[in-house]
Amino acid sequence: DALFNLGLAYRYGEGVEQDMGKAVEFYEKAAMQGHVMSRNNLGISEVGKGNHDRAVRHLLISAKMGHENSIGAIKEMFVAGVATKEQYAEALKGYQNALEEMKSHDRDEAKRLGY
Repeated sequence: DALFNLGLAYRYGEGVEQDMGKAVEFYEKAAMQGHVMSRNNLGISEVGKGNHDRAVRHLLISAKMGHENSIGAIKEMFVAGVATKEQYAEALKGYQNALEEMKSHDRDEAKRLGY
């Protein structure tokens, strides 16, 4: 989380001079440690640069880790014609698989009880 938060600080210039290059560096470090939102942000960054193939790769990884926003981003890319139907379907399937893996009776019971 610390690396991701540093990335956000540089992205938005909060307490530091705004620097997207440094933001991406911190997102990359966090993503390599499994931080799903960093992976999503790398994908969004690549979309902004016009690197659609790289963007889809990052977004597929985060979708398969259960990050819902990545599904929306890939859908937008599909609608715009820069991602394929197969990539969008793969993202949906990966996201659904991640949700299934996270299901548990104890988690459902805790949610039912309001925790």
